[in-house]
Amino acid sequence: MNLLQHPELLDQLAAAHALGTLRGGARRRFEAMAREQAPVRAAALVWQSRVSSMNELQTPATPAPAVWTRIENLVHAEQQQQAMASARAQPAAPQRGGWLRSLALWRGTTAAGALATVLAIVTAVGLRDNLGAQIGELQAKLDATPAVEYVAVLNDDKASASMLVTFDPKSKKLTLQRVGGFQEASDKSLQLWALPPSGGPRSLGVLSQERLLQLAAGEGDVREVPTLAVTLEPKGGVPVGSGPTGPVLFKGALIQKMI
Repeated sequence: MNLLQHPELLDQLAAAHALGTLRGGARRRFEAMAREQAPVRAAALVWQSRVSSMNELQTPATPAPAVWTRIENLVHAEQQQQAMASARAQPAAPQRGGWLRSLALWRGTTAAGALATVLAIVTAVGLRDNLGAQIGELQAKLDATPAVEYVAVLNDDKASASMLVTFDPKSKKLTLQRVGGFQEASDKSLQLWALPPSGGPRSLGVLSQERLLQLAAGEGDVREVPTLAVTLEPKGGVPVGSGPTGPVLFKGALIQKMI
């Protein structure tokens, strides 16, 4: 089966692979296809990124006061047990003012236990506050992370991956990354086209010579568009409203990710 003709099945397999529920021969076959087919590999990478970010979505929870009280009691009891064990291990030789020395010892032990308890509580509170700050920082980073809903790998006439295209509906940006070695001449420009099921090609923008660039686009520009293509055009591209005039260099299926 050609997974590229079944984007929903490809999305489900990529999700199962990332979650670890795709096992045995099915997992090995999917990984083999991912090595050989760039769109399958792109779908797997998108789902791996999505699953790894789920850990950052956990809502921070504040422990109940009883939890900290229990921790304090446990620490205090442990300190007392250590003090008693240390006292029993001391030589029992009689000394003048022995009961006074024992009293001082117990007072010192109690003070040390109380200090250790305070330090433990302060440390725990500090760790809690630090963890909350880290979770907040991770949440902010996750909110700023692009939400990829569409992905396409554009291949050349030799079926070699030349350009990776993703669309983020939050920022309304198409991100294009050149992954091949093609470089147009100084008097030429590459132009990205949407090839809808009906009607002529629709320009999505002219590309600069940077290896990573973004183009403004709305979801309506890519929704239900099965294919993207890049053509070689005169410098600056063709005017808006007209179709491509140059050869098609790269072409590939646009896959909508199922969230």
